[in-house]
This record gives sequence, C-alpha cells and structure tokens, in this order.
Amino acid sequence: MSEDGAWFETLGLTEYEATALEELLTLGRTTAPNLAEATGIPKARIYGVLDSLSDRGYIKVVPGRPKEYQSKPPADILNRAVENRRQEYEGFADRVADMRSDFIEEFGPRFEAASEDIGPAEELFHVVDVGEPSERETRRVYHEADERIHVVTKSFEYFDAVEPAVADAIDRGVDVSVLMLDPGYLSTDPRDEPAIQRGIVEGVAEEYPSIEVRFSTGKLPFRGNVVDPSMDYETGTAIFVVEEEDVPNHMRQAAITENGAFVAGLKRYFDLIWEYESVADAHE
Repeated sequence: MSEDGAWFETLGLTEYEATALEELLTLGRTTAPNLAEATGIPKARIYGVLDSLSDRGYIKVVPGRPKEYQSKPPADILNRAVENRRQEYEGFADRVADMRSDFIEEFGPRFEAASEDIGPAEELFHVVDVGEPSERETRRVYHEADERIHVVTKSFEYFDAVEPAVADAIDRGVDVSVLMLDPGYLSTDPRDEPAIQRGIVEGVAEEYPSIEVRFSTGKLPFRGNVVDPSMDYETGTAIFVVEEEDVPNHMRQAAITENGAFVAGLKRYFDLIWEYESVADAHE
C-alpha cells in the first residue's frame, strides 16, 4: 500500500472514496461526471461516493447546473475526521450506557452460574503474548494503580511504550520502584544491552526523580510488575514473564494474576532482593 493509500485508509475511506477525494484534492472543483471520467469510478457509483464524502464533511457541494464538488483543505479534512470519530465514540458510549443495566441483568446470572464450576487453579492466571499485548496490559495496570508499582526488569527496555502510564501514576501519587538486572548479566550481542540500560536509567532519573532504581546483584527468575500488593492477601495485580533465555520474546507469554496471595508472594520476593541483594548504582 502506498503512503497515500495508508493515509486515506486511516480516515476510514473505501477505495472509491479515497480515489475521489485524492482526485479532488489534486484537480480542484469539478462535476460528478468529470470526476468519474478522471478516476474511472463508475458513473452509477460516483454520486453515492460524493454524497458519502460530503456527509462526513470532507468535501463541499457547490450549487449550480450541474452541481460541482470541491475538496475541503487538508487540515480541515483531518480535523473533521477526528471530530467524526469522537462523535462516533460518544454515540457508541451512549448506546452501551443505555443497554448496561439490561445486559448485566441478563448475563450476570449466567456468568455467575457458569463460573461456579471453575476451579481455583484455573482462575489463578490468564496469559497474553509478550510484546504489544503485554505492554497494553502493563499500561492498564499502571493506570489502575492506587499506591505502588514494583517493576522487575532487565533494563526497562519497554519504558517508552508505557511512559505515559508511568507519568500518570506518578502524578496521582503512586510510588514506583524499579529493580533492574545487574549490567554484568546483560548481553552485548547482538544488542549492547548495558548501554541501553544506562540510557534508560539516565532518562528516568532526569524525567522522574521520584522513581527509585536499584540493581540486583544476581540473576532474576522473572520480569514483570507487581501493583498494589497487600499483605492481607486481598488485593493486587501482577503481570510477569518467567525467564527462559533460550526462548525468543515473540514466542513467550506473560502471565497476569489478581490472586492476592500470589501477588503478595511476589511482593515479598521483591522486598528481599531490594533489601539484601541489590545496589543503588551498578554503573559506577
């Protein structure tokens, strides 16, 4: 797909709509028959295509005999696309709100009845692929954090992907602590992981001085996040990946649990390493 095609696909246009709009942006004001001839869009379809573009606010109709059509300026098209999507979302949100009580009343009892047969081992975890799915879940738990986030990581190499959620958590007063792997255990082939780690550490220290960072003095058995753990085993969320050096990231899955006892266990492990087997600066 060309870059032009990708742009128009982002706007949600059909092939004919994209062709017509691109031609109008290039050609200027013209009639429907002239546009059909210039683009190869069937004359039986051209008026429907133009009506659709007009309804979305991307083109204007110039009255006359015959009518003419002209594209809106590119900036106006993009602004209108955003407004259309906002209105579409608000309409969707309103429809969901209207059906919420009836939907829950209908399906809540069914779900509860079906869940009675699920054993505790089956409820303990669910998994997502490592990569964008796990980063999306990490952003979610950061946004939902109330008190604290504990990060166990090699170098926090996915920090850029979750930084807005980290900033949001800090702005809400959430304490964030990061336990990184000692750089001596990082690989320099094919990537210079120690250099990557140093860059992230320096960036975090500059932008988010409230984040505490320490470095383990030994290998870590897992990587992940422990959020809002409680020692009464009632609350908390964790998302983590067990270390498997021979398995590439794209073949791994991250486990997610809201089991309070398991989350508390991960918190105890974090505290032990943080207190007794880590240092404040491993790069000096």
